[in-house]
Amino acid sequence: MARVTGIGGIFLKAKDPKALGAWYAEHLGFTVKPGEGACFFWKDEVPEGTGMTTWSTFAETTKYFGPGPQRAMVNYRVDDLDALLEQLAAAGVEIDPKRDDYDFGRFAWIVDPEGNRIELWQPLA
Repeated sequence: MARVTGIGGIFLKAKDPKALGAWYAEHLGFTVKPGEGACFFWKDEVPEGTGMTTWSTFAETTKYFGPGPQRAMVNYRVDDLDALLEQLAAAGVEIDPKRDDYDFGRFAWIVDPEGNRIELWQPLA
């Protein structure tokens, strides 16, 4: 069974992404890189060399979180994106037809029963 293996990222909308990132850096010790956010590396990596959780801010006007008032989105790492999407489709879960492929992984989006957009990421080795 395909499954989630961890949290790949936490993304927040912000009126002023730079200022919010600076606040997290000052008060919570995040090392924030402009345009990238902060990365927290894991010791338990699957596949090896890909384990990290990203934290990042987005402009309040971003459409990346989908339509509606959603203020945050979680990115879940998955072990087999295609198999998981098949399982979710069979269960009647709402799936965005859009897919993104990059040299660091493959992405898809689903919607939970409360209308929250969720990002799924399968890292590449």
